[in-house]
Amino acid sequence: MIGDNGAGKSTLIKALSGALIPDEGEIYLNGALVHFHNPLDARRMGIETVYQDLAVAPALNIMENIFLGREIRRAGFLGSLFHMLDKRRMMDDTIRYMSDLKIGIQSMSQPVGTLSGGQRQGVAVARSAAFAQNVVIMDEPTAALGVKESRMVVELIRQVRTRGLPVILISHNMPLVFELADRIHIQRLGRRVAVIKPDEYSMADAVAIMTGAKEVEPAHA
Repeated sequence: MIGDNGAGKSTLIKALSGALIPDEGEIYLNGALVHFHNPLDARRMGIETVYQDLAVAPALNIMENIFLGREIRRAGFLGSLFHMLDKRRMMDDTIRYMSDLKIGIQSMSQPVGTLSGGQRQGVAVARSAAFAQNVVIMDEPTAALGVKESRMVVELIRQVRTRGLPVILISHNMPLVFELADRIHIQRLGRRVAVIKPDEYSMADAVAIMTGAKEVEPAHA
């Protein structure tokens, strides 16, 4: 998804992730009408979001960040009455999630605050990919990162897509968009003005459509 500042990208994403209740319009998921009253509703429907501001808890370790708000209790009496956590299972799952996405970190017990920016974003991506059932939304996931760390996140996006999860990527980085996207949703003045394919339009065309300098063919409007 691309669009100039103020085009409505963030508003649309907030509606899709349950952070904002739209005044009008409808949201369909797998053909069924859905209503989100808060982000938890969207998460229960298998929608996960990765934000540009590295939304992790620096003082917690990797495992604790992956399962933050989704902690697994131990089975039986200890879990139900004393709310004791099954840390072994969570650690095993964390190692598997990070391994599946080929995120190389030596210890899952180290605080996230000790990681590089790319590794922190990797934790956020792994958390979303682990629990998403329908779609992962990534809002400018490379905006706060350097070149090397951005490439790491690009590979993570490829890994998520390879696993069969659709990814909605919001970005101002046009080369990145054209490298990764199957379809490009162009937003202008609060509305979708076109959906194009990277192999049918150039980056210059996409920018021109985004700014209103170029009209799109009726089939793509």
